[in-house]
Amino acid sequence: MASSVGLSLCGQVVVVRGGSRFLATSTSSSDDDSLFTYDCSTAEKKSPENKGEDGPPVDQGSDTILASTFSTSGSYFALTDDSKRLILFRTKPWQCLSVRMVVRRCTALTFTASEEKVLVADKSGDVYSFSVLEPHGCGKLELGHLSMLLDVAVSPDDLFILTADRDEKIRVSWAAAPHSIEAFCLGHTEFVSRIFVVPDQPELLLSSSGDRTLRLWEYRSGRELHCCHLDTPQEPAEPWGDKRFAAARMVYWHRENCVALLGDGIPVVYIFQLDAPRWQLVYRQQLTFQHRVWDIAFEESQGLWVLQDCREDPLVLWAPVGGQWQSVPENAVLKKVSAHLRGNWAMLEGSAGMTDGFSSLYKATFDNMSTYLKKKEERLQQQLEKKRRKDPPPGPNGQTKKMKSGAGP
Repeated sequence: MASSVGLSLCGQVVVVRGGSRFLATSTSSSDDDSLFTYDCSTAEKKSPENKGEDGPPVDQGSDTILASTFSTSGSYFALTDDSKRLILFRTKPWQCLSVRMVVRRCTALTFTASEEKVLVADKSGDVYSFSVLEPHGCGKLELGHLSMLLDVAVSPDDLFILTADRDEKIRVSWAAAPHSIEAFCLGHTEFVSRIFVVPDQPELLLSSSGDRTLRLWEYRSGRELHCCHLDTPQEPAEPWGDKRFAAARMVYWHRENCVALLGDGIPVVYIFQLDAPRWQLVYRQQLTFQHRVWDIAFEESQGLWVLQDCREDPLVLWAPVGGQWQSVPENAVLKKVSAHLRGNWAMLEGSAGMTDGFSSLYKATFDNMSTYLKKKEERLQQQLEKKRRKDPPPGPNGQTKKMKSGAGP
């Protein structure tokens, strides 16, 4: 359910994707202005196994990138597209290592901490693992849910696979034996859109949901430690104040222990601070933007990069200044990356609005009782009307008037 426009930062490399393409460049302050671009429409295509009754392939994709991620060290980059392919890259230097087919369209992916495997979660609720060391090896089914998976993560020691699904659940499974479930983290009342294991607090998990909450968990025990409602901060009334939304993106800044949440379909980023010793999340600020925000990412030495729908300023940088988050002047690195984006603006502009986000995942509610009571009242009124017609009202002497069929004495 990721947006078709995305931003990823790892070390001194930045990747921006849109539609079927992505571009990558360095964020170092050196004179290195090299640019790597890749278009999934040029990647190897294989005929899917499922075919129609008459033989031709069905369900052909448009090559749009659905999800992408770096490995922990930044040495590898992987993406999946809606043509059911997993494409693996080496980043130093950039090189496409393999193009492999997946069973179904994927919703999320992540590398293991050891960088030996990449895990992909799909719409049917399954997680497959693909080898990084053997880049052409087939995928292996690791685990399955009964509902759509929206995110997948691994613990920093690679002992656990964590999965989030549409049915409000977070499952913690042993990586060595995924059929063995360590715990469930239960408490959300809508689909779980994002999960994230805190790198410097490996026992803690962050999760966001369509119920407009950010929660902190001790995931091995399934215990909820803290819950923050995203509509709690008292801000001036906004058009999206009563709108249902989930976090489309959740990122963490190790230097300041900050968590940033980007609302799906709204130009708002929520900033929280993780107080790990007290097991609490402290609300800091709500950042509001004039343009649609496509994605966010933390650059460890600078602050929060914001990718927005504005050709003149596609990237803006926010950082804490005197305890308050503020937009800071564009530096040389942002100017360089922004120039690349303006030169490839069709990639972003053409893919904007291609996905409907999480709007289709909310539980449908039916007020059956109101319908029942309304119909019951209608039946009672009909019965009373029939009774009135059958039994006319009494006359002036208290006797029922009877109609005579003929004259008589």
